[in-house]
Amino acid sequence: MNRFAYRMAGYAVKAFTDLSKARIRTYGKENIPKGALIFAINHFTRIETLLIPYQLHRLTGLTFWNLADYELFDAGLAGIFNRLGVVSTRNPDRDRLMVKTLLTGEAAWIVFPEGRMVKSKKVYDPEEKVLGRFRIASPAGYHPPRTGTATLALRTEFYRQRIRIIRDSFPEEIDRLARLFQIDQILRISNIETFIVPVNVTYYPIRAKENALSRLAELFIGELSERVLEEIITEGTMLLAGVDMDIRFGAPIRIAPYLKSSAVQKDIASLKPINFDDPIPSRPMMRKTAVRIMERYMSNIYGMTTVNHDHLLVTLLKYYPSVEIDEKDLRRRAYLATTLNFQKMGIYRHESLIQNQIHLLTDDRYGKIDNFVSFAIDKKIIRRDGDKFVKMVDFSESGEFHRVRIDHPAVVILNEIEPLTELQEHLEALALEHGLRVKHRLQEYLISNAAFAYERDYAAYAVEGESKGADVGAPFLIRGQSGKIGIVLVHGYMAAPLEVRALAEYLGSMGYWVYVPRLKGHGTAPDDLAGRRYMEWVESVEEGYAIMADLCRIIVVGGFSAGGGLAMDLCTRVSNIAGVFAISPPFKLHDFSARFVPAVNLWNRLMKRMNVESARKEFVENRPENSHINYVRNPLSGLMELDHLMEQLGDKISSIAIPALIVQSYSDPVVHYNGSLKIFKLLGSRQKEYLMVNQPRHGIVNGEGADRIFRIVHEFIQGLEPPASVR
Repeated sequence: MNRFAYRMAGYAVKAFTDLSKARIRTYGKENIPKGALIFAINHFTRIETLLIPYQLHRLTGLTFWNLADYELFDAGLAGIFNRLGVVSTRNPDRDRLMVKTLLTGEAAWIVFPEGRMVKSKKVYDPEEKVLGRFRIASPAGYHPPRTGTATLALRTEFYRQRIRIIRDSFPEEIDRLARLFQIDQILRISNIETFIVPVNVTYYPIRAKENALSRLAELFIGELSERVLEEIITEGTMLLAGVDMDIRFGAPIRIAPYLKSSAVQKDIASLKPINFDDPIPSRPMMRKTAVRIMERYMSNIYGMTTVNHDHLLVTLLKYYPSVEIDEKDLRRRAYLATTLNFQKMGIYRHESLIQNQIHLLTDDRYGKIDNFVSFAIDKKIIRRDGDKFVKMVDFSESGEFHRVRIDHPAVVILNEIEPLTELQEHLEALALEHGLRVKHRLQEYLISNAAFAYERDYAAYAVEGESKGADVGAPFLIRGQSGKIGIVLVHGYMAAPLEVRALAEYLGSMGYWVYVPRLKGHGTAPDDLAGRRYMEWVESVEEGYAIMADLCRIIVVGGFSAGGGLAMDLCTRVSNIAGVFAISPPFKLHDFSARFVPAVNLWNRLMKRMNVESARKEFVENRPENSHINYVRNPLSGLMELDHLMEQLGDKISSIAIPALIVQSYSDPVVHYNGSLKIFKLLGSRQKEYLMVNQPRHGIVNGEGADRIFRIVHEFIQGLEPPASVR
């Protein structure tokens, strides 16, 4: 290998990578051992031949050679391939070169065990049901995976052990091997073991459409073959539109233990010359061993597929028994799919699946549903019919091999997780479940998960002498007399659900369903709150909304203090809410008194010198009205998050057009009425009310005069009910 050419070609690939919008993440670097390394990687795109060696070199510092399908050299890439150490599968010196470089430690190798790009990702025979029984799709039909990777590893370890064992007893063979492998000082071969490192590469999302690269190629090259055009369209979209490329390293497979049998050891120590293809006595055993190793690394490679939202959605559509599916029903099933115990199944998730998935049931702010639906409609997988989707394919047709990524991408996505049989079984069962049962399961999960999260956080953070009783912070549901109106009622900052229990019970006595969520970080200890982000509070409210949305026909949201702000925030993102009420809501952080927030000048100085991490360690004293509920230490990081919440809400209040009620005390010692008045003026609602009372405290939902506030809220909710004639 020309080292200078290798480095120059590497710089070109680096520039190419930097220009692309591909987001490359690596996992499991700790699984890369020291030794003679062969990286066995699944093969889906041509760009892997360039990007993977560069990424692995950057990660490990090793020099990499790459064994690639000979057909790739026919697409104008031969020059850069040769400079990057890419070797054709038809190179006559392939095996000698591979064993030599592994013996000397000159380079590690990248091998694609499928033997070629598998554009359809069809590698598994579902009839077998035994992980490891793989069949690879190709234009010529199906074939078993190649055992070349395993054979290469066995040969390397065979000759390494042989050189060590016969170095003194058979010097003539040592000299012959030195000439065969072109190694000057063969006795100094690297004294390390041989390993196969299984690697999975998963792309998300897989999309294909005409792009700048395909247009430029047609302009400067002229008419392109269908195959080349498909590759430019598919892989160009990945690079230019952006794709997540997850590279995951599995546990290394140590080769030496596979050579321990007496028959193999006898051949290793043989005092006869042994060439690659000599019919030595242990050769049949070695072939069987190569198959076992192949099945092991193929299972590992495809078992490490990074599951994403597209996998879940397209599999649910495939198994759904009806041609039509309601959009809300699909969202419910998708959410429940994300709650499966992936860790127990040993399945890896895309990073977007690891966080709270409640957005799938509310505003889909990350576009996981909407982007999939747009893609599915564009590819004629489904069509929209009002609130329903109609399936237009049977998910079995794959079409022409080199067009499958463009014409049948849903099949590609399905095939990718076909080897994950346990996940397939769970998704099929979920897709076949009755819609009413799905709704019931979703409610049960959300309610029980919120309770469990509180118990877990309380156990982790509660401090004796500072934390309140466990009943103070527990979320709760009050069951109504009918499924007509449901209310999501949100407590304030540094408080807990007990703060609004009296109002919740009053509304429950009026026949309404009421759910009071616990905002993350609340009801436990200040140190818990110090580590939270305001989006976690938003998600707590969304979970409450999702519970009510399937229980009641009319949804009302409301809250006290900062809880009122969170209620309004939900209304800016979710459309089917009938009304919103906010009691003593602040507009900006400076609407709070110095008793709650440090004086303005002090606050500004603190913010200039603090980052989030240091703010988590700083607290200011809080003297609450309800010391049996609220924290007595206020984390500065919590105030920063509260500030972020109100800042982003301020620009959106005018978008709230539903009926709204604001209640404020003129003599509130914590939140100045100017803030709530500004909120009222900004509201885009035609039907809005502002009621000012004069109670000399902030917590007007408890204590003297609270019953009047309750009646006002009840009257507002009553006004949202449709007349009896249209019910």
